[in-house]
Amino acid sequence: MVRNQQKIGSKRVGKPCPLSVVVVTFNSASALPALLDSLPAGLKGIDDVRVIVVDNESVDDTAGLAESHPVRPAVIRMGRNAGYAAAINAAGSTTDSDMLILNPDLRLYPGAVRPLVERAATASVGIAVPRNFREDGTTDPTLRREPSLCTAWADAVLGGTLAAGLGWGEIVGQSNSYDRSGLIEWATGSALLVSAKARRVVGDWDESFFLYSEEVDYQRRVREAGFDIVYEPRSQVTHTGGGSGTDPRLFALLTANRIRYYRRHHGVLPTSLFRLGIAFGQALRCWRGSAHRAALQSAVMPLRPASYFLTKRQS
Repeated sequence: MVRNQQKIGSKRVGKPCPLSVVVVTFNSASALPALLDSLPAGLKGIDDVRVIVVDNESVDDTAGLAESHPVRPAVIRMGRNAGYAAAINAAGSTTDSDMLILNPDLRLYPGAVRPLVERAATASVGIAVPRNFREDGTTDPTLRREPSLCTAWADAVLGGTLAAGLGWGEIVGQSNSYDRSGLIEWATGSALLVSAKARRVVGDWDESFFLYSEEVDYQRRVREAGFDIVYEPRSQVTHTGGGSGTDPRLFALLTANRIRYYRRHHGVLPTSLFRLGIAFGQALRCWRGSAHRAALQSAVMPLRPASYFLTKRQS
């Protein structure tokens, strides 16, 4: 839920920090050029900026494409598919700056970054996030509530869209929530500006998640460290979206990591009920296809490492 803007502190930290724009790629050659093309206009008004592309051993020459682009980003080749959090940590180890983390399938609106940098310069702000639009111009609902038994069971029984619209699900679905700035609990990791001061306190991202829920974990740690997470609709990006909802392996990994994250912060009984809610929702939707069947299997089996989902053959 977006809370009132007046609750956001206004004390400034001094002159703006340098900015690192970090893009994590994995076979992103078809998407990355549009993002890099949008950076000069999106970064208008930002003087001290460095662009870093971290490539998780793409086989489509994503890294070479990045190196030859006119933006001339620094390219870190991980040499393996190390995961999203590991790639962010690799970039972070090279700089002590504000860090704008972007998915490669984004495009920045002109002037998109400056409002986020301005928010990050406020003493209380640890993370600032923009408004995401889909390619058709509608708002992509990227704001989230902390996972709970209520959100898990509301999403399971009602479906994500209806639960979001009623204000009961994990997704913040009320359209007016996206029209005003304010404090939020967390946002999806497609575009996050993490302030240098928060990075120094919170430290590295948790690489054990590999992919999915690492941003939920990191933003919880930012809040626990006493920083605010701020939604800023003056900053706008277009997001073409990902494939986790249709790829059975990725959807199964997303499901497992949702449970893994919840288990870290709750007891055995609440976690069992949370897992049951997710399994119930996927069982209701198994008729929709193999992704839901894979998610159901993931919800009822013992939690497995990411490598299990990434190497397992799908029937």
